[in-house]
Amino acid sequence: MPFARFTQGCFKALALACACTGAALAQLAPPFDENSLRTYVSQQVASSNGEGVTRFDVKLGIVEAQPSWALCRRTEPFTPAGARFWGRSSLGVRCVDGATWSVLLPVTVTIWGHGIVAANPLLAGAVLMPQDLRDQEIELTREAGTLVRDVSWLTGRTLTRAVNAGQTLRPDMVRTTSVVQAGDAVRLRLSGPGFTIAATGQALNNAGAGESVRVKTELGKIVTGTARDGRQVDLAF
Repeated sequence: MPFARFTQGCFKALALACACTGAALAQLAPPFDENSLRTYVSQQVASSNGEGVTRFDVKLGIVEAQPSWALCRRTEPFTPAGARFWGRSSLGVRCVDGATWSVLLPVTVTIWGHGIVAANPLLAGAVLMPQDLRDQEIELTREAGTLVRDVSWLTGRTLTRAVNAGQTLRPDMVRTTSVVQAGDAVRLRLSGPGFTIAATGQALNNAGAGESVRVKTELGKIVTGTARDGRQVDLAF
């Protein structure tokens, strides 16, 4: 037999074998119900993510078929130990009727929700005002760290770094704006039923509104109170 004809015959046989193998693997697909798997992941996402989530998308990957799948008549999904359905993750599927195998399916969960972003470019040191902030839907699974979802929480705080318009804001990007600084002369106020006592002192630390501040009085005594706007410190009665 001519070598060319022999080679051609080998290639045809190899192609036929590959086709048969592919068909066989297709028959080995387990009884995965894609809709039920997606529903399972969606339920887990909904239960583990509370307020702030507006919508999410679940995409299931595929794995190579295994001969043991043919023995399985029914499967059920499960969450692998330590797994979190956030971004790229894994979904467990195990056979519960006919075999004892389990497999991990790749799954990608994209989640959107509300967050506060900068309405315009802001410099480090800027004291945030409501007009500087905007509530916007963002892709939460692309963000690192905790986001802020309350404009009032950010209002009055000072940026520790410059941000671009549309950039999401996190708690570690701001600090409380000091209403009292160490060395400031402050007014002390002690109020009770039917009386108010006022005095002066010197602040020993920086403090934002509502934060604790230590003050040295004119008599040299150290007291602790609550910082207020206008370099005022309220003492507890």
